[in-house]
Amino acid sequence: MYSSLVRIQNTFGFFTTVAFVVAAFVALSDFVAPRTPVIHSLKTTNLQVVRGRPHYYSSKKEEYAIIKFSLDADLSSLFTWNTKQLFVYITAEWPSTTPSGATIASNATANQAVIWDSIITAPSSDHLANIGPATLKKLKKSAAGKPIDPSRGKLSLKNQRPKYQITHPSGKMASTEDVTLRLHYNVQPWVGLLTWNQNVDYGRWLKLQGGLSKKFNLPALKKKDEGKAKS
Repeated sequence: MYSSLVRIQNTFGFFTTVAFVVAAFVALSDFVAPRTPVIHSLKTTNLQVVRGRPHYYSSKKEEYAIIKFSLDADLSSLFTWNTKQLFVYITAEWPSTTPSGATIASNATANQAVIWDSIITAPSSDHLANIGPATLKKLKKSAAGKPIDPSRGKLSLKNQRPKYQITHPSGKMASTEDVTLRLHYNVQPWVGLLTWNQNVDYGRWLKLQGGLSKKFNLPALKKKDEGKAKS
């Protein structure tokens, strides 16, 4: 006869196998739900280049860019019953140049910097949100009784101030040309693989529509004491 230890091991192995099979079905179910993310509008509203210390821990002064933007996006289709949270971020991208100022025609040498990001939780993971008690209470109340709240994926930002300033190892950012803003997203499920925004269609998962702003040039250097001098 089997000992108690062997029986416990067999029982544990059986339940582990069942849990693995159920998790696999849950992960595969994501491919059935359609994804149709759309960016209706992504544009800049205010551009500044200032010379100073971009961060409190910066050891030297350098040029940094402040880019305000407006965003109108519908990412509601990315929320399913298996979605834990959605990570959305916007980057500024511009081509690299040689010391003489000529543009390097290679995508591998392009510069990219994050200017804004946000974590959007599903109702089932609101307790994981890094927010204050009052805000968390309002968030839970707005989604009471909803296992899925697609409205959270609808973003409407007007003249949004960036979370991060843009810098460059050279310390120069003024008059940078051909800059664009690009939206990215990362879907984090409860069970399954992390998925990022895609450039091609995969079955019912459609590529991101829009997501790229028009090209723009950063302005010339704006000194912090310029306004005081004028007054």
